[in-house]
Amino acid sequence: MTFDLTNYPYPSRRTAAVARKGMVATSQPLASQAGLRVLQQGGNAIDAAIAAAACLTVVEPTANGIGGDAFAIVWHEGRMHGLNASGRSPMAMTMEAVRERGFDSAMPANGWLTVTVPGAPSAWSALSERFGRLPFARLLDSAVQYADEGYAVTPELGATWSKAYRAWSAKAEDPLLAEWFRVFAPEGRAPRPGELWRSPDHARTLAAIAQSKGEAFYRGELAEALDRFARDTGGLIRKEDLAAHRPEWVDPISVRYRGYDIWEMPPNGQGLVALMALNVLNEIPLTHRESIETCHAQIEALKLAFVDGLQFITDPERMQASVNELLSPAYAAQRRKLIGEQALLPVPGQLPSGGTVYLATADGEGNMVSFIQSNYSGFGSGLVVPGTGIGLQNRGASFSLDPRHANAVEPGKRPYHTIIPGFITKNGEAVGPFGVMGGFMQPQGHVQAISNLVDFGLNPQAALDAPRWQWLEGKQLAVETGFPDHLARQLEQRGHQLQLRLDRKSFGCGQIIWREPSGALIGGTEPRTDGCIAAW
Repeated sequence: MTFDLTNYPYPSRRTAAVARKGMVATSQPLASQAGLRVLQQGGNAIDAAIAAAACLTVVEPTANGIGGDAFAIVWHEGRMHGLNASGRSPMAMTMEAVRERGFDSAMPANGWLTVTVPGAPSAWSALSERFGRLPFARLLDSAVQYADEGYAVTPELGATWSKAYRAWSAKAEDPLLAEWFRVFAPEGRAPRPGELWRSPDHARTLAAIAQSKGEAFYRGELAEALDRFARDTGGLIRKEDLAAHRPEWVDPISVRYRGYDIWEMPPNGQGLVALMALNVLNEIPLTHRESIETCHAQIEALKLAFVDGLQFITDPERMQASVNELLSPAYAAQRRKLIGEQALLPVPGQLPSGGTVYLATADGEGNMVSFIQSNYSGFGSGLVVPGTGIGLQNRGASFSLDPRHANAVEPGKRPYHTIIPGFITKNGEAVGPFGVMGGFMQPQGHVQAISNLVDFGLNPQAALDAPRWQWLEGKQLAVETGFPDHLARQLEQRGHQLQLRLDRKSFGCGQIIWREPSGALIGGTEPRTDGCIAAW
């Protein structure tokens, strides 16, 4: 019998996963099992995160890849650490170079001008070097094996892959995309759910990264291959850009929300948006999850935070406002006063003078990791380095061509970044990692998930199951299927302009691991994708 793996005509539910010795929550079962396998071999939560992340570049190439970026928040032996492994723009990427290629008002969505230095492989090696227990090469074994031998495509992955193929098919005559079609559509179409897909190119590249601890990618044969491809086809990136890349250890930033400390990565990531929104909500009583007062307040707080984030967030070396200013109680109070009964048109405030995968891991020793890596949108730039399987991200698409904007394109600059890992602590102790991937939905998903957990006491699985809203722009708001009808009608009465979206994945995909005081781990995984928790 041949089953339709995309047809589920009846409602179903998941229950939260519970375990004691370890837990790995990802959007793909094989990646979760890769992380669990490492834990059972004596590795810690950091080793498990690396194994799962590397595996995800193979088993979910529609959202992340070897040529993407990564961020991590690590709780290790009672201390928190942040890793920013996002890459910078090539040194040849000037405003003039972009305009010479015919772009005057906005960056292109894909192609060479959107390619920034990939940071994901450097994240894996840096995490392993500082906190890992097992040999680095062993952590990539599952990723290499699945790439070499192939794996069966999961239902949601197949649907996303097919959607991406249809989009890229409109540019099928572009010679720069020939390698993408060869690698990711070997049968002249996207692989279907249940079919096998393999990529020997990915296997060889991952093996080279494993054996060299990432050096091959930044200062070896893979860097040479990327440089050669760029020179031959009009790209700006060079091997010198790769060699100059270094991931940066940073201190995560936080706000206290209802007795919990909520942590995000500092700019250039947009985690600051979630914290600003929570800061505004801190003094607003939220009494019922599906009340109009709660939903309206959350939306308005998020809108105010988002326009500030889009105005100010960029490479921290070029920020025109400080994190402390944006998270100050005085600024939160100033923004909070703008929330009224009707939907507002948000504008940036006046400061006082003066295509992504997310995974979470935990081990029985108390170590935990919140990790995220991304191509930015889908398959990224569409450019694949010949013979390597390295699909290059399109993170540079978020640069501005307004020279006065904080996020204006410049050489050697990290752009505004959408991917954000989150973490929760209470009274100085780790509660756990959380994240909701999905472009500009991410801080919106963070706010909704945190409120579900902290304000309304939903368990991690229920917190992810709950129907979501998504602010688009102005007064425009999208809601997903299952969003309460009465709440939608009341939001419209307050001036919100609603649209129903049938594509649930556009509302983000998340994972949560929550550690109880007893040490028990409670996990929730995303119902909007092929999410899976592996635990023991």
